[in-house]
Amino acid sequence: MDRLASLLGRMDRRGYKAYKQIQGDYRFPDFVLRIDHVQGDPFADPSRCRVFIDPPGIALPQDLFQNPVRRIALEDFLGRRFAAAIETHVRGHRGAGKSGEMSIAPYGQQVLERNALLVRKGEVEVRFRVGLPADGRSVNARQAKTMLLDELPRVVETSLLSVRGDLAGAQRHLDSVEDQQCLRARLHAEGLVAFIADGSILPRSSGVDDRPLQGAIPFRAPDSLAVQLDRPHGGPIRGLGIPRGVTLIVGGGFHGKSTLLHAVERGVYDHIPGDGRERVVADPSAFKVRAEDGRAITGVDISPFINNLPQARDTRRFTTQNASGSTSQAASIMEALAAGARTLLIDEDTSATNFMIRDARMRALVAKDKEPITPLVQRIRDLERDNGVSVILVMGGSSDFFATADTVIMLDNYIPRDVTAKAKTLAQGATPLELDSPAMTQREARIPRPQCLSPRYREGREKIQAFATRALRYGRQEIDLSRVEQLVDSAQVRCIGYLIRHYGERFAAEQLDLVEGLGKALDDVASQGLDRITPFVMGNLAVPRLQELVATVNRMRGLELTESESGRIIGRANPQPEGKCNE
Repeated sequence: MDRLASLLGRMDRRGYKAYKQIQGDYRFPDFVLRIDHVQGDPFADPSRCRVFIDPPGIALPQDLFQNPVRRIALEDFLGRRFAAAIETHVRGHRGAGKSGEMSIAPYGQQVLERNALLVRKGEVEVRFRVGLPADGRSVNARQAKTMLLDELPRVVETSLLSVRGDLAGAQRHLDSVEDQQCLRARLHAEGLVAFIADGSILPRSSGVDDRPLQGAIPFRAPDSLAVQLDRPHGGPIRGLGIPRGVTLIVGGGFHGKSTLLHAVERGVYDHIPGDGRERVVADPSAFKVRAEDGRAITGVDISPFINNLPQARDTRRFTTQNASGSTSQAASIMEALAAGARTLLIDEDTSATNFMIRDARMRALVAKDKEPITPLVQRIRDLERDNGVSVILVMGGSSDFFATADTVIMLDNYIPRDVTAKAKTLAQGATPLELDSPAMTQREARIPRPQCLSPRYREGREKIQAFATRALRYGRQEIDLSRVEQLVDSAQVRCIGYLIRHYGERFAAEQLDLVEGLGKALDDVASQGLDRITPFVMGNLAVPRLQELVATVNRMRGLELTESESGRIIGRANPQPEGKCNE
C-alpha cells in the first residue's frame, strides 16, 4: 500500500500515461491488489484489476464450495455483494472520460458460470475495472489514492471479508440453486420437459426489466396436471408438470400464454432467490424457435419442411443471405436438432403463418405440387417419432394442432386449466393430412472452413465485441442475435465470440462437424476454465449453452462450409473469390 501511495504521489499532474507505472502487485493488510493492465487514456476502457484473498483471510466454510454447483452459486453470491458494495462505497465520476468508475461485470436475474469472481479451494479472486481519475489528460493522484487506498478496501471488507456474518444468506442462495439443479435433473425420469411450481411469479416488470412484476397473480397448477417433486433443501414441491410430447398453450389474448412460454424458455437457467422463477425449470436443451426474416442460412438441409422450390433450388444444402420467415424457421429447427435440442419452444406470434398451418380452403385453392412448404402441423408428430423431440407451442388463432396435441393447457387470466379432453373432442373427425416429405433424420456433417472463423478485421488486429444480447461484432461481421431469445447476458455473447475464436484456432483444422467442434471448445472451458479461451485475463465472460453457441455460428454471414475430403466449398452464405474468406 505504501509503495502504491508513493508511486501515485510522484506522478500527480503528469501525463495520463504515467499511470502505466502502477501496473503490478500490491499487498494490503487483508488482500493483494493486482493491476493487470492500465488504460492509456481516460476515455479508453478502464484499467483491469484483480483482488486476491487467501483462504485463511476469508475463511469460507468448505461446504459452500464442495461441488461445482455450489461453487458457481457461491461465486454468484459473492459477486453480487461486491457489485452492491461498489454502489455503496465508490463515489463514481471524478473527471474526464471514465475517471472514477469502478465496476464488476453486471449481474442479472440468472445465476451463470462467470469469471468475474472465482473461488478456488477457498481462495477468492475478484476481477473488476477501475477508471483511473484524470484532470483533462493528466493524472489526478489524490482521487486515485482515494479510490485505490480508501474505497477499494471498504468494498472488499463489506462484501467479502465480512461474508461470514451473512452465512445464512449465502446458504439460502446456494440451496436455492442446488434445488433448481435437482428439479431440472428430475424432469427426464418423471417424463417431463418443464415444471412450474405453485406460487411462482411469471410476469416481468417490463420488456426491459427482468425483475418480477409487483402484484402479479401467483401461478397454480390444475390438479389434473399437477406433480410433486422432491428437493434436497426445500422438501417436496407441487406444480405443473409439462409432459414429453406435443403440448399446446392456448387462451385469449393477454391471458398469459406467452408469459408462460417465456418462463419455460428461461427455465434452462437457475434464478436468484426472489426472482419468482426460481422454481421454474425446463429441459436444459430446450430451444426457442422463431421466424427470422433476412437471416443468413448456410448449407442447411430444410427439405423435411421445404422442397420442390421454383428453379429447382437445392433445399438439402440450402443457402441464402435473405431468408424468408418460413425458410428461416425451418432452418432454425433443423439447426436446433443438430445441436442436441430435445424440446422446441414455439410461439405463433413470432412464427411464419405459412410454416405453421395451411387450412383446407387454401389446400383446395393452391395445388399440392405448387406448394413447397410442408407446414409444422403435418410434421410435429415426426419430431418425437424420428428424433425424440417434444414441442411446447403457444397457439391462439388456429385449432389445427388439436388433433396432434398430447396436452392442451388453457390460460385464463394467468391461471392454467387442463382442456385436453375438450380439445380432443373438438378435433374428432379431422382429416389426417397426407405427408410425403423426407424423414427428419440426421444429415451429413457441416464442416466450417477454418479461415472464416477468424475475428481478424485488419492485419494483426482482432475485434470481438458484444452489444448487449442484440449482436456480436466478430472481425468485420456483425452477427444479429436479437432473435436468439435465450441469450440473457452480454457476458454470454462476448464469451461466444472467444469460443468461436478458440474453435477456429484449435479444432477447425480437424474437419469436425460444426456442432462437434464447438462442443469441444465448450469442453475445454469446462475442464480448464474461461481463461483457456482468452488472450489475456478478463472478468466479463459467462458460459453460454451449446445451443446458443451453435446458433451464433449459423447466423454468420461469412460462414463457409467444405467437403471433408476434397475441401471443396459446398455452402457459402456470401460468395467470395475462391481462396479468400469473407470476414
